[in-house]
Amino acid sequence: MTLPFVPMAEIRRGGIVESLHHGAAVVADAEGRVLLSWGDPRFVTFPRSSLKPFQAIPLVETGAADAAGLTEEHLALACASHAAEDFQVALVRGWLERLGLTESALVCGPDMPRGQADQAKVWRTGGDRSRVFHNCSGKHCGFLTLSKHIGAPIAGYDDPAHPAQRLYLEAFSELLGEDAARLPRGVDGCGLPALALPIAAMARAAARWAAAKVATEARRAAIRRLQAAIRAYPDHLSGRGSATGQVVRATQGRVLLKGGAEGYVVGFVPDRGLGIAVKLADGATRAKMGVFVAILGRLGLVEAADALAAAVEGEIRDSNGKPVGAVRVVLPE
Repeated sequence: MTLPFVPMAEIRRGGIVESLHHGAAVVADAEGRVLLSWGDPRFVTFPRSSLKPFQAIPLVETGAADAAGLTEEHLALACASHAAEDFQVALVRGWLERLGLTESALVCGPDMPRGQADQAKVWRTGGDRSRVFHNCSGKHCGFLTLSKHIGAPIAGYDDPAHPAQRLYLEAFSELLGEDAARLPRGVDGCGLPALALPIAAMARAAARWAAAKVATEARRAAIRRLQAAIRAYPDHLSGRGSATGQVVRATQGRVLLKGGAEGYVVGFVPDRGLGIAVKLADGATRAKMGVFVAILGRLGLVEAADALAAAVEGEIRDSNGKPVGAVRVVLPE
């Protein structure tokens, strides 16, 4: 029997293993073949925000992005779980102005920026929590743009039956190879529907997104534009100096990726038509990017994988900033 999860990363302090992260991962190609796997590839879970590059397809495919005059930066932000850094907040606010809407139209709840310095700036200037600061506000602006363009109601775009959600499910279904509307469903942290699916199915869909293996030229072009936007503006997906940006730059844009909550990350390798899905069982944010980079190393997609893994995870430091430990990937052969 395949174990659901295998050891993937250790947390070491003073040379002693302090914690151990287990998980599962799959590498698949656009033909649907599983090339590599760790743990049980059939394990069903929520990719969470790793689905955003799929959710953004109808925004481009329908012509909504062009009609609204959106740039590559906006498209990258539509795929983002951003940190509400200054440039990201400016993009969201400008996007809402283009639509003639206020932040009250966003379903995602009010939040604060991720960084402490950005939070302090909000408080110093007399600000407060805002829906614009929510990490998913770019994705929500995308759904608002799509809704306006197709003449669907602005209110209720979080309903699975809303026309904008149906367009996303139709696009995702083609890449998935089955009806996505039949997948188990929950609610994401931002209030939109969240789908659950096997890790292997996610890797296959990612491979087809990477290869733009779809039936129509309009959808192929939409996916290619999203790929180009992520490649050009990887910091928009998270923040300056983020692991996402480091990996995209280290691979010269050959590898694109999108992290999700609860220890999920999905990778796309367009020139090889590969998809990668990683899930840490305990939902940890730390270690998942190190594991992802180690898989890239196994695939020959990055040089000095150990050094890059250490860079994206960083050292464990004490309150004075002194290194006291490290994340060590232990991905089985």
